[in-house]
Amino acid sequence: MTAASPRNTLLTPPDLSPDMELVMRVMPMPRDANGNGDIFGGWIMSQVDLAGCLLPARIAKGRIATVAVNEFVFRSAVSVGDLLSFYARVDRIGTTSVSVHVEVWAERRPSDPHLVKVTEAKVTYVATDSEGRPRPIPKD
Repeated sequence: MTAASPRNTLLTPPDLSPDMELVMRVMPMPRDANGNGDIFGGWIMSQVDLAGCLLPARIAKGRIATVAVNEFVFRSAVSVGDLLSFYARVDRIGTTSVSVHVEVWAERRPSDPHLVKVTEAKVTYVATDSEGRPRPIPKD
């Protein structure tokens, strides 16, 4: 490898299901941490909601809204400086809704990187019209 060819240093989780798609990456900052130095759970939840809506928005071809958080599991604390990767897959497409499974992996210790699954969630989104009412998912 030459100095001109950048090396891909982003890791792929070893136990990641092949149907999961990378939808977002973000690094939490000090303002996102509580008094103990851990990242607020609510901040992580909001990031999962943002990451989780990307696939349903494509499927719905328009506006969607979060209708349910069916499951949310915090597996490990998140720290300032962790590089979080959000992976998602569509679990179910209904008449007006799309259910998604999201996994969050933290890349830690840049000098000796390793990955930890920190969160996973199941979220359901509903396609909405301009007035906020449920609308059918396009069938194409």
